[in-house]
Amino acid sequence: MVRSAIKLFLLLLSLGYMMLWFMMPTKLYFEHWLPKIRAKTKSIYFGQQGSTMLICTFPILFIATLGCIYLHLGKKHGDHNVEGVPTSKLKQPVIVKGPLGIVSWMELSFLTMFVVLLAWSTTSYLNGMFTHIDQMASRSGLLVWEAKLEMSGLTLGLVGNICLAFLFFPVTRGSSVLRLIGLSSEASIKYHIWVGHIAMTIFTAHGLCYFVFWAKTEQLSQVLKWGKIEVSNMAGEIGFVCGLGMWATSLPQIRRKMFELFYYTHHLYILFIVFFVFHVGFSYACIVLPGFYLFLIDRCLRFLQSQQRVSLVAARILPCQTVELNFCKSPEVNHSPTSIIFVNVPAISKLQWHPFTITSNSNMDTDKLSIVVKSEGRWSSDLYQKLSSPLPMDGFQVSIEGPYGPPASTHLLRHDTLVLLSGGSGITPFISIIRELLFKASSGSSTRIPHVLLICAFKKSIDLAMLELILPVSGTTVDISCLQLQIEAYVTREKGADENNHKPLQTVCFKPNATDAPVSAILGPNSWLCLGLIISSSFLMFLLLIAILSRYHNSNMVYASSATAGFNMLFMCIAIAMTANATFLWNKKQNRKRLRQIRNMDTPPVWFNNGDRELESLPYQSLLQATNVHYGERPDLKKILFERKESSVGVIASGPREMRQEVAAICSSGLADNLQFKSISFTW
Repeated sequence: MVRSAIKLFLLLLSLGYMMLWFMMPTKLYFEHWLPKIRAKTKSIYFGQQGSTMLICTFPILFIATLGCIYLHLGKKHGDHNVEGVPTSKLKQPVIVKGPLGIVSWMELSFLTMFVVLLAWSTTSYLNGMFTHIDQMASRSGLLVWEAKLEMSGLTLGLVGNICLAFLFFPVTRGSSVLRLIGLSSEASIKYHIWVGHIAMTIFTAHGLCYFVFWAKTEQLSQVLKWGKIEVSNMAGEIGFVCGLGMWATSLPQIRRKMFELFYYTHHLYILFIVFFVFHVGFSYACIVLPGFYLFLIDRCLRFLQSQQRVSLVAARILPCQTVELNFCKSPEVNHSPTSIIFVNVPAISKLQWHPFTITSNSNMDTDKLSIVVKSEGRWSSDLYQKLSSPLPMDGFQVSIEGPYGPPASTHLLRHDTLVLLSGGSGITPFISIIRELLFKASSGSSTRIPHVLLICAFKKSIDLAMLELILPVSGTTVDISCLQLQIEAYVTREKGADENNHKPLQTVCFKPNATDAPVSAILGPNSWLCLGLIISSSFLMFLLLIAILSRYHNSNMVYASSATAGFNMLFMCIAIAMTANATFLWNKKQNRKRLRQIRNMDTPPVWFNNGDRELESLPYQSLLQATNVHYGERPDLKKILFERKESSVGVIASGPREMRQEVAAICSSGLADNLQFKSISFTW
């Protein structure tokens, strides 16, 4: 009953917040609602920015905090989605090719609503500004078209701020807001890309309008204006240049070929936001503050987690230039299939972080977390060379952020058959899915387990060794025959098997350092409550600090608007850093005793004591019996999918974009209504 009440309240609050965005451009809001709100909320402690924070900032932070309580109660009572319910048709792909990538009906609907909001806001602002444009032009000594150009530039700036308000929500990895609407950070990263492109297009037009206006009215000196009270033009131009740098390097042609340039240039977002606040003033910047505030909290927590060195206990080296890394983890760290972690290896690069799919299963491997890295770039090749080197290594320092992933795996059980389509290293998400289903099948659960068809394509036969990673390396023997698994492997560039490629897996064990820790959650087992505490307490501390500043501002000292904005941004960072660090250290202190016991282990866990896998073992023989290898051909995806006769078939594709687009086109063709498609891809 408590969760139902919270859910209803969150729904009403969210609808009210969305309605606010539609009302902001209207005369009713500016001439009637806003003056009344400012009159009732006027205070010597918060000034004019108090009403803006109350209207635009507080609702979202309250939703995020209350959402943390809702999610904690759901976790406490074992809340799961109802199994056996087919996936909504709204999640089926409608666009499979083009600049937007693979888009579902639901995503297209929300994108259309967002575009309608931008169009409505543009029309409303222009209608209000053009009503008395003739009188305004005559008072200013301007031509009518010049006055319209100036007002058009202002309108574009106001509309671009709407995009900026939603820009940071999709990249907040541990967000309660995303989890409330059923999204994960890796699935919503494309929304950040969409909104970013729209925002920079609008801001570019905003800047061009003003440059043309200043040139035509002989006011080019306005370019260097940094007003004490009014809008600071120069600050906006600096922020715009930073935004152009991020926008240019984020284009696919540059991002895919020079990812490091894209990654490091994207850190200009700090300067972009700082100079944006200087440009418009902190009071108006409160409109875009909520998303960035939650992002800062998430970024601070990720930084705290990344400072710890984790225990890499072993690595399994495959002959196909692939390595499996196995870390020791705390038992309270749970993750769903297809979850990811970000990995940093200081010995290779102190700055580079790379995302990898977790292949272990948190139910089957309570004290282990594993990922698979295939040598496909300079960083991964250097990692493989270091681990496969014959020189002995006493330890290997690694830092981790995460895990991040979908909230639950119950969608896997909604179908009669799961068809998993992978290309190359795209098989890694399916290892965790198969292990999850294998655990449920071997645990004697009454839940119906779907039939699993794995279609995997490799370039060479030596890559078939990756199939061995499907079997867990836990100490207990798991009979894979209890799972209805069929594997169809395709080797596209070889006509037959190469006997020289059949080499056993090699295992390298490491002795943990005394300073290493197991992989642990950022905020411990009660992470949602801790996150809610950080959001609420940091915001209260932030309000207290700006109240003190505003009190002195009105009595003893007078600050320029840019100085006030600088102080407020500093106070926001201080409040977030203090509360996040305090909560993180408190959780670390609570877990110190258990972590000390794990650090004092002198030998690797039992799952590696036996060295390499015995090829004659029963699980391995069962895996061989379930596998059919096809040489010199590619899988006929259309035939494979259309021949499925089950009432519900879940199709999951992972791998190259071209393959995922082909599968999405087949599933969206309408010729087979029983196919329900999901794409797994990471765009970093």
